[in-house]
Amino acid sequence: MKNIRNFCIIAHIDHGKSTLADRLLDATGSVTAREKQDQLLDNMDLERERGITIKSHAIQMDYEYKGEKYILNLIDTPGHVDFSYEVSRSIAACEGALLIVDAAQSIQAQTISNLYLALEHDLEIIPVLNKIDLPSANPEEVTDDIVEMLGCKPEEVIHASGKTGFGIDDILSAIIEKIPPPKGDPEAPLQALIFDSVYNPFRGVETYFRIMNGEIKKGMKIKFMATGNTYFADEVGTLKLIQHPKEIVRTGDVGYIITGIKDAREVKVGDTITSAERPCLKSIEGFENVKPMVFAGIYPVDTEDYEDLRSAMEKLQLNDASLVFLPESSAALGFGFRCGFLGMLHMEIVQERLEREFDMSVITTVPNVSYHAFTRKHPDKIIVVNNPSDLPDPSSLDRVEEPYIKATIITKSDFVGNVMSLCIEKRGVITNQTYLTPER
Repeated sequence: MKNIRNFCIIAHIDHGKSTLADRLLDATGSVTAREKQDQLLDNMDLERERGITIKSHAIQMDYEYKGEKYILNLIDTPGHVDFSYEVSRSIAACEGALLIVDAAQSIQAQTISNLYLALEHDLEIIPVLNKIDLPSANPEEVTDDIVEMLGCKPEEVIHASGKTGFGIDDILSAIIEKIPPPKGDPEAPLQALIFDSVYNPFRGVETYFRIMNGEIKKGMKIKFMATGNTYFADEVGTLKLIQHPKEIVRTGDVGYIITGIKDAREVKVGDTITSAERPCLKSIEGFENVKPMVFAGIYPVDTEDYEDLRSAMEKLQLNDASLVFLPESSAALGFGFRCGFLGMLHMEIVQERLEREFDMSVITTVPNVSYHAFTRKHPDKIIVVNNPSDLPDPSSLDRVEEPYIKATIITKSDFVGNVMSLCIEKRGVITNQTYLTPER
């Protein structure tokens, strides 16, 4: 167990996470020449076309360092804010994180927000300066920015290039030297965190977990704590490029389990798996439900496809835990679903996945947010309005509240004027301004 390292890769969009993950897989010999392709872990068609990571991907690598064998569990995470829930789930399953910063673009918004997520979970942060082979790279200045943000020493920042493979060995040795091995008691009752699940049409639901305490054996009887349902572990194993069945998965390791569950709703991401005979006392904490930000209606083009759409949405929700939906009906479009998304990109991706993976042709209504309405009769009682038809009668309406945010906007000094005028146009109120560096 002392030779296991669990870590994830976090960074802003396009700072080279998935390419760096490719180089780590090459360096540890986890990939044969035949399987090799760019952004190997991005295995969804949509991810490859758009060149972005949508799902977190877990993979196990074996590495020998100073004569000892180590097991490294890598979780590659998305960079877009719409998929930040994927990142928070991955962070909960790790002890350390590689924080990657582009040497040409410096620190950006998602770098900071993902860093805060990692620090809240007490992860060991390894700063990596990526893309130093670019002609526009500015390693000295960006290193100073990282030092200022993290409070580390300049020599702790590893210089690397995902394209040429420079600095990859330094990263691997830093992972082994700095990231602590998993804490956990192998003798305690089984306690494992579910951080992802996938629907396989032949084998039912495949659940990915990270064991905090105890161990999981093939054929043992297990229990999901959120639902209280018990199952037999038909197959357990670790996640190499393909699944690697084993007889036993031990404390601190990341693996998968197949129990033959057919109903997508029974597996909750963030739930705890324990043993049915010797259950653990409490479930793993620090895992909250996600709040949708954008709401839209999704309706089948042909009203007879309503049930097919429901089953497609349930299978999609299994793989994308941040999707929320409720049935609703509209006078014009018939029966459909009111869906909550984390953002506009998330909405677009869900719509595209429904069309590609499930052959559903759908109509999406104009996205909006939730409003709070209050009536004169009950001025303290909130009525949540997601649809104009839910608004109370105007004669009884007291007031309507809309969501607003308190935001910190970090921008280059050249754009301050434009950003301010944009905020004021949208009824924004500016409270204060500070300069972080002369440029920002």
